[in-house]
Amino acid sequence: MAAFMRHGVFKTGQLVSPKNVLRSYATKAEKRKGLDRKVGPKIDSTAESLAAKGFLRAQKEYIPPPDLGEKLDSIFNSVVGTSSNKTTLSDLNLRFKVFTACSDQIGHTIPNSMLHHIETLGDVRTFYKTPVDIRTPLDKMKSMELPENLHVQYEYHRFHPDTDTRFGGKTAFNESSTIVTGLKYKEKYPGHVQKIKYPHL
Repeated sequence: MAAFMRHGVFKTGQLVSPKNVLRSYATKAEKRKGLDRKVGPKIDSTAESLAAKGFLRAQKEYIPPPDLGEKLDSIFNSVVGTSSNKTTLSDLNLRFKVFTACSDQIGHTIPNSMLHHIETLGDVRTFYKTPVDIRTPLDKMKSMELPENLHVQYEYHRFHPDTDTRFGGKTAFNESSTIVTGLKYKEKYPGHVQKIKYPHL
């Protein structure tokens, strides 16, 4: 807030918006020295991806093949000349050749965020031995051994007066509607708008 006041965002009467916040102003001392602040290009692709897809990243499921060790040994011997786990990958051209060969033959690519962790051939083996599970925590519970006192209802039930006729289509929450807004579940779970009946005075 103090930075905005100092750089004149509020003094000029401008509205606070993302465009105004990103704009940077040079102080008088900086202008005397000939310095001018310019905002560099901003990359919004990651923020837009998170906003569109939520917290789940778009990843590809990976299960290590049963002959993974033989494939990696063949790749290492043909590209590096050895399959020792202690062999370092300090040469950039050699790293590129090893990663490209592994990606082509195994079908799983090392992401950019993991490249700085790969220093030896043993690190490459560790990465390709690690499976990638793209299920949500709720879906993972279906294959887990849960405690006896814990019950998870995966397919939840929504009230609808046409199908829930046990009490004549009456709900315990007579002023609450069950409106389905998501496109994914709109056809699976029909919505219902509860009509509120006001008493006659």
